[in-house]
Amino acid sequence: MERLQKVIAQSGVASRRKSEELIREGHVKVNGKTVTEMGVKVVGSDTIEVRGVPITEESYVYYLFYKPRGVISAVSDDKGRKVVTDFMAGVPERIYPVGRLDYDTSGLLLLTNDGDFANKLTHPKHEVNKTYIAKVKGVPFPQDLKPLAKGINIEGRKTAPAEYNIISTDNVKKTSIVELVIHEGRNHQVKKMLEAVGYPVIKLKRELYGDLNLHGMKPGQYRSLSKREINALIELSK
Repeated sequence: MERLQKVIAQSGVASRRKSEELIREGHVKVNGKTVTEMGVKVVGSDTIEVRGVPITEESYVYYLFYKPRGVISAVSDDKGRKVVTDFMAGVPERIYPVGRLDYDTSGLLLLTNDGDFANKLTHPKHEVNKTYIAKVKGVPFPQDLKPLAKGINIEGRKTAPAEYNIISTDNVKKTSIVELVIHEGRNHQVKKMLEAVGYPVIKLKRELYGDLNLHGMKPGQYRSLSKREINALIELSK
């Protein structure tokens, strides 16, 4: 027997967290009866419906996507804006993003239909490094960014220590390129951290996720992860 939310996530319908929301909101039926409580367990012979559609088991798939700016990290948007899955029409499985990138942030995003995999990578206790390249206003000295290495308070919570590197500066335009490595995933975290030390972000890109990179790819392109890459991410999440 398996927990209902886990079975829904494994089917590729939604992440584990989203599956729990679907149950609470009354969108899930087991053998014709609506279920709204957590903890319900099901067996293989049970019929499970999500919003009236029976779920079926899918093989797990894992993709690396180069998200362009101006795209929502979601599978749908009520305002009609482009979402990441618009670029992946050739993928038959019902995939969803692992975590998110802001609308105006570009870079590396993972998508899958494996709920357990997504949960391992996004759970706060797992420390998978994510590397960002930010164009910021101003020309910082290294000591200006030192608070980032100790962790800074953002909205009443202290961030985990981050690694930083000033890649280049432009004294004429008064802008700089800064690399920041974090393992948390709070909303707008990189922007808020850099703004907190006095250097607002003009443009932001996620370059690395663990050891994964975007080499040879253009915005809007995607590729499958190799088995080695998948296993490496699972190891990092431990």
